[in-house]
Amino acid sequence: MSKLTSTGQGRPTTADRAESTPRPARWASTRRGAGLALTLGALGVVYGDIGTSPLYAMQTVFALDGGIVRPTAADVYGVVSLVFWSITLIVSIKYVVFILRADNDGEGGVMALAALARDVLHSAKGRRLTAVMTLGVLGAALFYGDSVITPAISVLSAIEGLEVTSPRLEVVVLPVAAVVLTVLFAGQRWGTGRVGAIFGPVMVVWFGCLGLAGAVEVLRHPRILAGLSPSYAVLFIVDRPFIAFVAAGAVVLAITGAEALYADMGHFGRAPIRRAWFAVVFPALTLNYLAQAALILRAPDSRSNPFFLLLPGWARLPMVLLATAATVIASQAVISGAFSVSREAMRLGFLPHLRIRQTSRREYGQIYVPGVNWGLFVAVLVVVFAFGSSTRLATAYGVAVTGTFLITTTLFLVVARARWRWPKWRVALIGLVFGSIELTYFAANLTKVAHGGWLTLLLGAIVFTAMVTWQRGRQLVTARRVELEGPLPEFIDQLHKANVVRVPGTAVFPHPNKDTTPLALRANVAHNHVLHERVVIISGRTANVPHIPWDERLVIDDLGDPHDGIIHIAATFGFQDPTDFPEVLRRAAGHPLAEGVDPERPSWFVSKITLRRTARKGLATWRKRLFIALAHNASSQAEFLHLPEELTVILSTEVPV
Repeated sequence: MSKLTSTGQGRPTTADRAESTPRPARWASTRRGAGLALTLGALGVVYGDIGTSPLYAMQTVFALDGGIVRPTAADVYGVVSLVFWSITLIVSIKYVVFILRADNDGEGGVMALAALARDVLHSAKGRRLTAVMTLGVLGAALFYGDSVITPAISVLSAIEGLEVTSPRLEVVVLPVAAVVLTVLFAGQRWGTGRVGAIFGPVMVVWFGCLGLAGAVEVLRHPRILAGLSPSYAVLFIVDRPFIAFVAAGAVVLAITGAEALYADMGHFGRAPIRRAWFAVVFPALTLNYLAQAALILRAPDSRSNPFFLLLPGWARLPMVLLATAATVIASQAVISGAFSVSREAMRLGFLPHLRIRQTSRREYGQIYVPGVNWGLFVAVLVVVFAFGSSTRLATAYGVAVTGTFLITTTLFLVVARARWRWPKWRVALIGLVFGSIELTYFAANLTKVAHGGWLTLLLGAIVFTAMVTWQRGRQLVTARRVELEGPLPEFIDQLHKANVVRVPGTAVFPHPNKDTTPLALRANVAHNHVLHERVVIISGRTANVPHIPWDERLVIDDLGDPHDGIIHIAATFGFQDPTDFPEVLRRAAGHPLAEGVDPERPSWFVSKITLRRTARKGLATWRKRLFIALAHNASSQAEFLHLPEELTVILSTEVPV
């Protein structure tokens, strides 16, 4: 083997790279933390969801079942205490303090956590590993459901503020919401970093207004500060257990966005997210919820929309505009989180390879996935026009969020016990505290299934089915493809024995590894009965840094016999480097082992798998159809590798499924 330089770990960059799933490490600069810019960006992306919950959380609680939660001192103090301690325990302690520690090479989200749990259980029995990954896939599926509901309810709740200023504006709510959502999803291609830089200052103003409006009301009625005591939540639960249980299904709206906070960790890093939470978001939310509670006590009719009625009349229309901007940003949190979850699912083999565009030159986690973006956009618009109002959508909210909470807690405890060696008593204590709260919220939201909660469960079931079907189908196809490929050394020996005719020119075969034979190479020899004078097999990997210099990028192997004209090139790319295989060939052409290789006019032979549905066991017929449909939506390998169309030959091989 001849090396131009050594290479690092990475993942395959051909269309078959889902078959290998090593995790790229986070770039070192992100590990060292970030400054004000990342903290501002985190405010603009990560906290949009939970930061706009005051728009509808308290309103929804006091609108439950015609007003079973009353505007009395006992109920109001009980509700605001439940809200504050839910935020404190679930967001501040569980997610910000504990869960953010469980990064998977800098990446967050339930799929990354499941992969981390799988790795620490590598010596465990198969059933435990299967259970862990099943939980991860289920959590990811529920998160996608949340990613559809959040933009819909957030934008609708803000624009419905127009009805507070003038009831005649009700008719424009849905059209305006559709326009706002269209602009939001169209802007995703600019990247999380740029979006965060724009949204960050807006969210600073938003949280400043939340805190200011809240502080003014709290100063007028400082007694409401007593609601910070957990005793009021306990008394509410003891005195009115059924009402408290029903209220819990709406109180959870105050903590939606916590899972997006974790999923977005790869975009900004742990430290900026923590700084933004404790310095800005948590104080502003606390003041605003306290103020809404004080207003409801002072003016019970205000419970119809305590957020906007907290403001003086002159400030309501400007606040509608600001709230609209903030809810657009709220949608950004789950959208960018969905991108991160999707990439992790691709790495783990639960989604086909989709086109991913790196949107930052420095941050590995900042990406844009067009297929996911526009799929979410269509689903969000359907939900907006089907439900028509944030109040109706609130009944669909919560099931996915609380289900994801429970799954995240379970996987976190697995990691804490197996990787960090936490003692059993600590694992049990953490599980009891967070698990009991989240299980209560989940049970409370199950009561809303018939009234709209079915939507997130349906979305989650569809995504879960697609993910496990792709994973199982990929396993079957991979096994059958490896059988067809066969070992590369044996194939080369057969070529020598068969004395195959050599023709002038250079043939290049993109392939994930040098262990098996590219199907296109087999097909070319089998059908044309010739072999080019120079045969090059190129494999690509993506490393954990933005750029790798060309003089450190390539490893060239003669595959045993330097005189047979067959070589292998392993190329390692930085995550900002284009996967340009023609340029790889040009750079390698001057190497002694690549003597005679034509880098300008080679023939590129790409192996394409054509799936054929058969009666073979492994998948039900309807799942085979789904798997084949998903495979058709995978990105083009030739396009991904920058292969010139006029020099590329695609050889198709049929693989039975």
